Amino acid sequence: MTINRRSFMAASLVSGLALRATQAYAQTPPPQADSPRAPGLPQPGETIDLWPAGAPGMPASPPRETVTERSSDELVTDRAVLGITRPRMAVFRPDRPNGAAVLLTPGGGYKHVVVDKEGYEMARWLTARGFTAFVLFYRLPGEGWANRSDVALADAQRAMRLVRHRAGDFAIDPERVAAMGFSAGGHVCAYLAARFAARVYAPVDAADALSAKPICAAPVYPVVSMDPVIAHAGSRDLLLGPAPTPALEAAHSPDRNVPADAPPHFLLHAEDDDVVPSENTLRLRAALKARGIPVETHLFTQGGHGFGLRKAIGKPVEAWPDLWRAWARTVGLG
Repeated sequence: MTINRRSFMAASLVSGLALRATQAYAQTPPPQADSPRAPGLPQPGETIDLWPAGAPGMPASPPRETVTERSSDELVTDRAVLGITRPRMAVFRPDRPNGAAVLLTPGGGYKHVVVDKEGYEMARWLTARGFTAFVLFYRLPGEGWANRSDVALADAQRAMRLVRHRAGDFAIDPERVAAMGFSAGGHVCAYLAARFAARVYAPVDAADALSAKPICAAPVYPVVSMDPVIAHAGSRDLLLGPAPTPALEAAHSPDRNVPADAPPHFLLHAEDDDVVPSENTLRLRAALKARGIPVETHLFTQGGHGFGLRKAIGKPVEAWPDLWRAWARTVGLG
């Protein structure tokens, strides 16, 4: 991928005053449970709000952000957040930046966003290896937002542009920003890789002059197709609403929207996934191959759904993060 460096530099210069004004606003803290646990694990102390003047398309009766702790283990957190009205990124900085960054979009079936299992845990793994990680808490389509089917995509586009806009603040190369997502967050990731150039929100500042295209994309056990034969029913219903037309299903299936300039993809799925059928990944692979887009695919016999890092331990699928990292080097990420 090639970012237009002239436009990047121009946007950075023009936006100096605007950026300082944006940073003057207090940023929204990361999602917090009422009773925080596992205090020994690194928690993010830095966030970036996506929309300084408020997220577009706010519902008439905005939802209330709520964090639920689902773990019964006092040493392991498993939080989920819903009612996100101030979409934002939680920032994880490595001690020794390698110049690359990863935008993480956790799953949750579009009914909530997972905090730990596919967010903070993966961010810690990445920062231990030099990557700067940004965990995105995106808006949920079933909570009354205007243009419901595109709100998560709009947040992902805006997040990618803000990371590039502030690349100097994080010692990262604006051309080396990747996307990785899980389950419904894998749909956000794959959708971003397919529709990075789609205009799904009105530009708000100079950051929006930058590309939202990731250098590479890694949808992990992703929701992809809105075809009811293989779709994750809950994600489909929340994303598209009741009784979607075939045209709407096609418009929001990343496998049916792969552009000729899509970024390289790393695909991963377990064949015993009983929540999101692996056919979702196979359809995306076929679409990418048809377009001549480089794609590496790993199918594991066992793993189920939602294994992330913690549930992969002791299984062959445990190797997946290192497989991703080895592949990422081949596409210039790090």
